[in-house]
Amino acid sequence: MAEQATADEGGQKGFLGWVERTGNQLPDPVFIFFYLIIALVIVSVICALTGVYALHPTITNEAGEPDTIRSLSLLAPDNIQRLLTEMPQTFTHFHPLGYVLVVMLGAGVAERSGLFASGMRAAVSGVPRAILTPVVALVAMLGNHAADAGYVVLIPLAGIIFAAAGRHPLLGIVAAFAGVSGGFSANISPGQLDALLFGITEQSVQDSGLDPEWGMNIAGNWYFIAAMTFIFLPVIWFVTDKIIEPRLGKWKPEGDHAAQYSDEKKELTAQEKKGLGRAGLACLAIIGLWIFLTVGPGTPLIDEAACAPGTLADGSCSVHTTLRPLYTSLVAGFFLLFLAAGWAYGAAANTIKDHKDLVEMMAGAMKDMGYYLVLAFAAAHFVAMFGWSNLGLISAIHGANAIQSTGLPMPAVLGLMVLFTALLNLFVGSASAKWALLAPVLVPMLMLLGISPEGATAAYRVGDSATNIITPLMVYFPLILVFARRWQSNFGIGSLTALMIPYSLWLLVSGIILTVVWVFAGLPLGPDAPVGYSLPGAN
Repeated sequence: MAEQATADEGGQKGFLGWVERTGNQLPDPVFIFFYLIIALVIVSVICALTGVYALHPTITNEAGEPDTIRSLSLLAPDNIQRLLTEMPQTFTHFHPLGYVLVVMLGAGVAERSGLFASGMRAAVSGVPRAILTPVVALVAMLGNHAADAGYVVLIPLAGIIFAAAGRHPLLGIVAAFAGVSGGFSANISPGQLDALLFGITEQSVQDSGLDPEWGMNIAGNWYFIAAMTFIFLPVIWFVTDKIIEPRLGKWKPEGDHAAQYSDEKKELTAQEKKGLGRAGLACLAIIGLWIFLTVGPGTPLIDEAACAPGTLADGSCSVHTTLRPLYTSLVAGFFLLFLAAGWAYGAAANTIKDHKDLVEMMAGAMKDMGYYLVLAFAAAHFVAMFGWSNLGLISAIHGANAIQSTGLPMPAVLGLMVLFTALLNLFVGSASAKWALLAPVLVPMLMLLGISPEGATAAYRVGDSATNIITPLMVYFPLILVFARRWQSNFGIGSLTALMIPYSLWLLVSGIILTVVWVFAGLPLGPDAPVGYSLPGAN
């Protein structure tokens, strides 16, 4: 026990100890938003009294001069009335709320039926020792769609699999942790995180008034996050095998650590294997349905009227407008995909016996979203009030002018945004909470600099992922410590942080390089989602 105390005390010293102590003093993110609302009200009053304004870059008045955007006091009678009379609409019309709840209804069934857990166990069991690290890292990144299951199931399982292969179990734990949390935004397909972040992005664009026609495309970062997956995979592999493994040294099993958790090593049952097969068929059926609805008779998911002769004055055809029904339907698509796959698995694996079990799983998923609903209520009002005050647009215009005057190229601007987000992530762990804070200013500001809302969201995701694994404020950080102490009783916060810092640095550097190269190459971030952007009506 003395050795345990020493290790833990060491984690309280130096810079890491300061970060931990400072972070623990921060209030809950919900109250952070309420405090920010109070500060926003005070600032809006001061700015209104002092006449703070900006000239709109695209809208002109009757004289042909740029329209003046003036700051408005949130204590003005109209804004007080708006706050009190529109409170239900402000909350329920918060874009991320509907997107996330719909996707989670399906994902909750897939998780509670055991589909996610069995799928990850099947993916990493029986893997040859030579490719154990990349397989675990890849499954961990893909496991982001499984939400909590990635942390709760895969990370302890990875420790056991590495131990069975004669490698240090802590190596498996940190490699899986790096994949699940350090590669938080990396994946080969969009998912619930995309719905959440792009919902906030859309809210920010609409509140700014810069482009009323811009709509959310849940696949707006698809190509970029897929590239992140295949860039981060060799990075995690290299850091695990070449940096962390030599530091840990050869593992010498003591006692009966592995035997204590032998239940986690059990093979998939025949029912579970049958369930995975049925889930795969269900996924193919939903994908086939969406393809049929896109190219089949009537094309419900294609707006053919957008390309009808005479629709557009210049005779051109807007791809984004034509495909908008398809993009917006992807939220419903992922809901049905997770629901059908989870139901098919549960029926075969006997974890869903009747429709009552299915409803209970969906209700349980909504129960787990209780905290998010409270957070969304506070965030929705902060974002809405920020827009009512005009301070978001004014800040974006002045910020864009300031950055433009420095002459920094677009890649450098996005690189700085990645670094800023990574630093902020050390103190505010929630991805949605941070983006709700930053998006009202950063998204319009970058739009004014010629960077699309999809580009701003992609840069944010890179910075948000890289430092997840080195902040004790990350909600699963203590859980990883518990998993590690199964194998090494004196493993403390400092120990875990020291192992994860190399991952964080390498992921951050590689993420910045990927972002800069992507912008220089002018590659699309997703279907009809370029990095560059031009404001409607801009010369």
